Amino acid sequence: MEELSPQLRHQLAQFQQAQQQAQALMTQRQQLELLMRETERTLEELDKLQEGAPVYKSVGTILVKSEREELKKSLSEQKETLDLRIKTIGRQEERVVQRLREMREKLEVALKGKQLDEGAA
Repeated sequence: MEELSPQLRHQLAQFQQAQQQAQALMTQRQQLELLMRETERTLEELDKLQEGAPVYKSVGTILVKSEREELKKSLSEQKETLDLRIKTIGRQEERVVQRLREMREKLEVALKGKQLDEGAA
């Protein structure tokens, strides 16, 4: 098989970069979703506690006594931030996947054309 043209090699390299970007976005989204689930579970557990029960939050490698309502407020804010980040990354991921589809179609057409050219030669 003959060498690929520089233009086709460039398109393949761009396609591979887009695949890596999609993979990175997916991994990042999954990590944020995991953190979101942990935050939701923590909020649920805080709601189950009796009023005045001691609560602690992790600060680095130590636990610090905290006020329940203050901790709930902080976790709720964290949850909102995570939700926004997950939605933003999801939209980015959708755009990259759509770009991948378009690039794949163009590459398939170009490669089929190249095979037809080689077959005629």
